[in-house]
Amino acid sequence: MTAETGTQASLERLFSLSGKVAVVTGATGVLGGAMARGLARVGARVGVLGRREERAEEVAREILGSGGEAMPLLADVLNEEQLRAAREAVLNRWGRMNILVNAAGGNVPGATLSGDATIFDLPREAFGEVFDLNLVGTLLPIQIFGEAMTHETGGCVVNVSSMAAGRAITRVAGYSAAKAAVENLTRWLAVDLARRYGSIRVNAVAPGFFLGEQNRALLVNADGSLTERGRAIIEHTPVGRFGEPEELTGTVIWLCSPAANFVNGVVVPVDGGFSAFSGV
Repeated sequence: MTAETGTQASLERLFSLSGKVAVVTGATGVLGGAMARGLARVGARVGVLGRREERAEEVAREILGSGGEAMPLLADVLNEEQLRAAREAVLNRWGRMNILVNAAGGNVPGATLSGDATIFDLPREAFGEVFDLNLVGTLLPIQIFGEAMTHETGGCVVNVSSMAAGRAITRVAGYSAAKAAVENLTRWLAVDLARRYGSIRVNAVAPGFFLGEQNRALLVNADGSLTERGRAIIEHTPVGRFGEPEELTGTVIWLCSPAANFVNGVVVPVDGGFSAFSGV
């Protein structure tokens, strides 16, 4: 074996997830589905978890059709009973739990301030709903799936934050606060779990602006042109475009792989430079 071949093999091992078992929540969505497919491409067995049964089955079939291993898991991230049933299904089939990616989340219509609405018009119920979906919907899967990681030699949790967590973005006060809480929870758990178990790491990715089911109408008109909000975002994104779902995959794979074994408690922006740009 040549030195070049040996280096290539070492790199493949460094980023391989072969033999690992992963669960991706929100895997029935655009970004979560891309993450699930990406983890499977580097060898992970993937539990495709979401509330939409047909879509979970579709994503699992796509992975199986590409030579990977996957199973659909029907569960709401706010339903502990369903999450526990999903964990048992994973352990019964694959016998272990190594990776959890918390991609479930998003905004809710009632918590979006539209038109002339101000913070004084934000309903408490909608604020609570968006907090439950993003913060509690991240914590519960960690409590349930993460507990199974304590019996393994290593575990990795990747949470999904947002550009809205660290910068003031109009109209989404509740979502912004909830994602800021997710980032704080990420750091808290990174410290606590590493000190208690040594080999469980917790990190997060903060996507920039990607077109998904929830935000498409806010950013793009029916004819494909940009809305006023969409134009403002592109103007403040140095690469001059929205992200592609697959462009999150590399960062998620890296955070879950042996290459990131000493990376813990960080939030990695994947945003085309949005967070670096002052707007001037």
